[in-house]
Amino acid sequence: MDQSLVFDQSLIEKYDQAGPRYTSYPTAPHFHDGFGEAEYRAHAAGSNASGRPLSLYFHIPFCDTVCFYCACNKIATKDRDMPAPYLQRVYRELQMQGELFDSGRPVEQLHWGGGTPTFISHDEMRALMDHTAKNFKLLGDDQGEYSIEIDPREANHATVKLLRELGFNRMSLGVQDFDEKVQKAVNRIQSEAETMEVLQAAKAEGFRSVSIDLIYGLPRQSIEGFGRTLERVIDVGPDRLSVFNYAHLPERFKPQRRIEEADLPSPQRKLDILKMTFERLADAGYVYIGMDHFAKPDDELARAQRDGTLYRNFQGYSTHSNCDLLGLGVTSIGMVGPTYSQNMRTLDEYYARIDAGRLPLFRGLELTQDDRIRRDVITRLICHFELDFGAFSNQWDIDFETYFKAELKTLHAMEDDGLLEVTGEEIQILPRGRLLIRNVCMVFDRYLKTPGQPVKFSRVI
Repeated sequence: MDQSLVFDQSLIEKYDQAGPRYTSYPTAPHFHDGFGEAEYRAHAAGSNASGRPLSLYFHIPFCDTVCFYCACNKIATKDRDMPAPYLQRVYRELQMQGELFDSGRPVEQLHWGGGTPTFISHDEMRALMDHTAKNFKLLGDDQGEYSIEIDPREANHATVKLLRELGFNRMSLGVQDFDEKVQKAVNRIQSEAETMEVLQAAKAEGFRSVSIDLIYGLPRQSIEGFGRTLERVIDVGPDRLSVFNYAHLPERFKPQRRIEEADLPSPQRKLDILKMTFERLADAGYVYIGMDHFAKPDDELARAQRDGTLYRNFQGYSTHSNCDLLGLGVTSIGMVGPTYSQNMRTLDEYYARIDAGRLPLFRGLELTQDDRIRRDVITRLICHFELDFGAFSNQWDIDFETYFKAELKTLHAMEDDGLLEVTGEEIQILPRGRLLIRNVCMVFDRYLKTPGQPVKFSRVI
């Protein structure tokens, strides 16, 4: 498979608009409170007949300080005792969830996200994994894909060693930018030495994959400064990189109101930074997976894309498309069978539901057949940049060209612009269209065509 990318500024400017990131379809704004605990329990019971493996996501929302750019659900606190009552509720949720699923279903994928998962103490880390093992079938001998997000300011070699002993074998490190001016502007002072200590510890302890997260478009960012960050990151050779676009939405995310808009790079400078990033990563041998993600050619994501098994969910690109996903903790999102569900957003609401002996769900969605068909179209395009009409039609018992007649007509303009090719057999996204894959996917999004309350999304670039 050709995994190359062409940066075409004129096309990027033409198609620059807001749109979903498609970690799900339908997207989270379309979840509703008509889907609750009863519906979830019914689908969980029904899923046991499938024998599908499980994926567990734990949200640990605590951070020592708030990064001004952050749009995650988090709680900034200096109180290191604050996680204790939260984790007690997570243990109860684990028990309630564990009772719904057959004990023989293996946990092939596990992820701790945040917030800052390593904000909790080492003893709390051990306890959380112990409670998980009591309620679910964890895999030993490194058989599972068990990952954790790490803020290098909240970890050291001892932390990494413990995480490896607990079964974690993958990690993502938040860096964003090593430029001190940028770090000061976003309230994330993080030395290069702190980051490298954790990265070297991961290598020493045998972590199978290390990813580094960067952000372009931050205040006071320059091509030269970000170039130095890229140079240093490439030197240490992480298996994967995520290069996220900073979405400035201060009306939605209060911490972003502390960013001076005058310090934000111009649209042209952002594009220059992005172009430079693509060129340097390509020169260093990384391949473009999609959206914000790059990987070495022998990385699992790159191999999965080539062999057609790459998947996308709430944690981004994944190699485990056959799992039911259980979200645990405040605001977590799960995907069981043909459903999505989300937990309460605040600690008080989450605690109240758990203390009442109830699953802490507050909204969700059961997908229609049309939802499932369109989700598969979007997944195939956003993961593999191609879609075979015949194979798709056979799987869903439809005629693709008839079912999506209007959408295929809409694609003509994108085809004329060189983003893609449509033949009587397939859709093929071309190298200059891959950076704009969200635009292509939006053509198949029925909800974007439905009148109603407008939903604000980030810009595609």
